Amino acid sequence: MLNIVLFEPEIPPNTGNIIRLCANTGFALHLIEPLGFSLEEKQLRRAGLDYRDLTTVKRWQSLDQYLEQTPNKPVYAFTTKGTKRYDTQNYHPGDSLLFGPETRGLPDNVLGALPEDRKVCLPMQRNSRSLNLSNVVAIASYEAWRQNDYG
Repeated sequence: MLNIVLFEPEIPPNTGNIIRLCANTGFALHLIEPLGFSLEEKQLRRAGLDYRDLTTVKRWQSLDQYLEQTPNKPVYAFTTKGTKRYDTQNYHPGDSLLFGPETRGLPDNVLGALPEDRKVCLPMQRNSRSLNLSNVVAIASYEAWRQNDYG
């Protein structure tokens, strides 16, 4: 199983969609506080439908707390500042795919703590700023899952 890690997510429907995605891929979802919404929010429940009970969703007070619980497992930060394409990385069970908040992405202190080869990006047109968070998570998740033969 791989881990999806959302650092300070802000938009409930995106997180709801990602809950549904995790239920369908068997991935665990980790939410790093503070969250920009309540997990009981109507928009989150609507987007996630009844899938929350079908996946593991854990809340963490900080990224450091999450990392302390998952030592020796690679973390791959998805960022527009990455120089390595997401599909050139090899993903393995236990790896964590880290995504930043919708309006600002991962902060410099988080990116600075990771090796350059763990900062990956999705290709986009030259003048594009970013993709929707739930879309990026879906693309990344399916690539990682494909590499592991959908196991």
